[in-house]
Amino acid sequence: MAFVTLLTDFGLKDGNVGVMKGVIWGICPEAQIADISHNISPQNVPEAALILFRSAPYFPPGTVHVIVVDPGVGTERRPIAARIGEWFFVCPDNGVLTMLLERAEEERWPVDIVHLDRPRYWLPKVSHVFHGRDIFAPCGAHLAAGVPLHDLGTPIDDPVRLDLPRPRRDAQGWHGEVIHIDHFGNVTSNIREEHLGEALLKEKERFVVRLAGVEIHGLVNTFGERPPGELVALIGSTGNLLVCEVNGNAAKRLGVKIGDAFDALLPPLR
Repeated sequence: MAFVTLLTDFGLKDGNVGVMKGVIWGICPEAQIADISHNISPQNVPEAALILFRSAPYFPPGTVHVIVVDPGVGTERRPIAARIGEWFFVCPDNGVLTMLLERAEEERWPVDIVHLDRPRYWLPKVSHVFHGRDIFAPCGAHLAAGVPLHDLGTPIDDPVRLDLPRPRRDAQGWHGEVIHIDHFGNVTSNIREEHLGEALLKEKERFVVRLAGVEIHGLVNTFGERPPGELVALIGSTGNLLVCEVNGNAAKRLGVKIGDAFDALLPPLR
């Protein structure tokens, strides 16, 4: 069984996603195609990198993930394909694989990357502005149909990487920033459960989370521990520290945006 996913900033209005699916099925009719998201903010490569990092490992081994968030389309940026761990990825070389490459290094996953420089695996006519249709979709389909990765292009070992923000630790705790705001207005930081360490298990009621001038005392496990309308801090399903409003929209209430300061402090015992 061939599995392919699509992750783009195309939206659904203009038919571009449907066209890519048509190209894939034309080359690999047996492909099952899943949509991860088509609502990535326009040209927002870091957001796409985060959503891909959260999503890709939940698909079966051998799945081909096609990512088209491509502000550099038509420029000298390379189209690439990669095997990272048990999955394949087809995308522009603009840093969208950064978080997965970092995890691969931590987990010692195999990594193999090629520059998609063999036009026989593209559509016969390639536009300057729709490589999702003309290069990425067909190359993804050929991978799904069983074409070996190294048939698609020349090996490379220097993929572009994003300079991702890292949380900073001092005597007070961790100082990070907002990296994502989801559909519900939940605010995600780059502070993760492994940063908080054993204190997360033993002293979670002592944490003070500070965002947009508001302090939230203590961490909860789930939204239902507090009444509707209350701001809460908790570890989300992907291990990041969040601020949420129970049955509400924390981002709208606090007026926060990507890049705003987000602190997790552990006051000293008195």
